[in-house]
Amino acid sequence: MKKILFGLSLLTGLSAYAQTEINPKVKPDKDKEFVVTDLNKKFPVYQKVARDIWTYAELGFLETQSTERLQGVLKSEGFNVKAGVSEMPTAFVATYGSGGPVIGILAEFDALPGLSQDSIPDRKIVTEGGPGHACGHHLFGTASVAAAVTLKDWLIKNKKAGTVKLFGTPAEEGGSAKVYMVRDGLFDDVDVVLHWHPSSANDASPQSCLAIKQTIFKFYGRSAHAAAAPQAGRSALDGLEAMNYMVNLMREHVPQEARIHYVINKGGLAANVVPDYAEAEYMVRHPDARMVEEIWNRIVKAGEGAASGTETTMKYEVISGSFNLVPNETLARLMYNNLKTVGGVNYTQQEVEFGKKIQGTLTFKVPPLESATQVQPFKTGGFFPASTDVGDITWVVPTAGLV
Repeated sequence: MKKILFGLSLLTGLSAYAQTEINPKVKPDKDKEFVVTDLNKKFPVYQKVARDIWTYAELGFLETQSTERLQGVLKSEGFNVKAGVSEMPTAFVATYGSGGPVIGILAEFDALPGLSQDSIPDRKIVTEGGPGHACGHHLFGTASVAAAVTLKDWLIKNKKAGTVKLFGTPAEEGGSAKVYMVRDGLFDDVDVVLHWHPSSANDASPQSCLAIKQTIFKFYGRSAHAAAAPQAGRSALDGLEAMNYMVNLMREHVPQEARIHYVINKGGLAANVVPDYAEAEYMVRHPDARMVEEIWNRIVKAGEGAASGTETTMKYEVISGSFNLVPNETLARLMYNNLKTVGGVNYTQQEVEFGKKIQGTLTFKVPPLESATQVQPFKTGGFFPASTDVGDITWVVPTAGLV
């Protein structure tokens, strides 16, 4: 088990643009040397894949080229790929091997809206208003595929039983695709799940996060000319603003760990026309999913009250939600030990110069690039103030992750 788990621990110590070597301070291990050699041999392939997915920059559930690129690599390596799982065209499961243990590896590849950017240190928009990779999912999916392939190669070399499952999980940025995959039982036969995420630090400590529920609130009114016949109108925007006002008053009366975000997506078409439709997107977060549900129910009541008071109609659509992460200290320690064996990231001089140019554009202080060579000390009780649909997986199968 430990040697199979090593693959992702190793790979997530890498930059997608830099190769690696075993930490010279650690006693050599033939299995780990094989993994490093295998990764470095195929590094140009993975580098090209990561850059291609960066260029595609496809939003959640629309990652057609990105998922085909990753599936193509896996098929060429002998994996059996089942595409379109859980009724999502860009989701897939790639399997190799037989018997146990069954090791699952997560791969994400979606981009973010409105963050189009060329691969240069300065701001240069490729497509105005277009999507872009700001969370490194082009690296995430590629590196996870590389880990799965290397584990497959290790199984073949050592004639070992075991199954590697690479889960292509779209739409992490707001779509919560993993929730549907969990619902449909795709992880029921998996012994452990491993994942990672690009970061400015190297850390394998167990962490939890914020549970989240995301909803679109829709208000329907009656349109009228705002000057000639205002009495005939019922403003959907009034209803929405009344709801927002009540929710903002509510902030004083929720736990301090809670987070409530909203944005008005649609508020009318012209100032002289009473809006007959308005909508807002709300997100509720808290470390405990039960508290998220409680706060969300109060927000729904605010919407209902606002609609009643403005004589409009309110409807809502829950568009995503996920549980908080369940930390697994045993798996995390195993991954941490392997990450220590690999060590941090050693950038080339060209990469250092590139990174420093990026740092020069920032308005806040960041750790020096040299800190990337270090692995953060192992600690328990960790928490990061964000949300991920990996959370639902951790409630059904032991899971460990790295950043």
